[in-house]
Amino acid sequence: MKQLAELIPLVLFFITYQMKGTTVEIGSWTHTLDGIFSATAVLIAATTLQVIITWFLTHKLEKRLLWLLAAVSVFGGATLVFRDQTFIFWKPTVFNWALALVFGGSHFIGERNLIERTLGHQLRLPHAIWTRLLWLWTCNFALVGSLNLFVAYRMGEAFWVSYKLYSAIGFTLLLTVITALMIAPHMHDEDAEVSKPVPDNK
Repeated sequence: MKQLAELIPLVLFFITYQMKGTTVEIGSWTHTLDGIFSATAVLIAATTLQVIITWFLTHKLEKRLLWLLAAVSVFGGATLVFRDQTFIFWKPTVFNWALALVFGGSHFIGERNLIERTLGHQLRLPHAIWTRLLWLWTCNFALVGSLNLFVAYRMGEAFWVSYKLYSAIGFTLLLTVITALMIAPHMHDEDAEVSKPVPDNK
């Protein structure tokens, strides 16, 4: 549910883009939505607000959410400053490829990979399953980043905006389901074991 809630800024991005040409009036201020640029401004504002609300409600922030805010701010800001949608086209690719490098690289650093370090205090799984989960997530990020560029440059801006929303929802749900299916067979074994502290192998 948390991952789906994080898609709200993307939904607002999509809606704003679809309202291209609409004039918005707030008091004496008026603005005509100009497609990708207005949508990008909304994406930056919504992502920033999401981070603020998350901090207010939980008093903590995941690094991934901060990285997302940084990517949206940098690439979205460049899109608005230079009036060039190329920057926002590249944002999902750079962000996902960076995650793929971080997750994949964690396999070679330390005794536990990034997913096990993050979820190891909640789940007790065989080392092989943690490794499979790691490469599942790594491949997902790499694939999402690659497909984003293909769609952006082969299908056009309007198609890309729709793809950006629906693919984000689709890949998130698919990744969640596959992850759950990989974990499920081991949940019974975990419940049957006596709970033991997970060593910190930093």
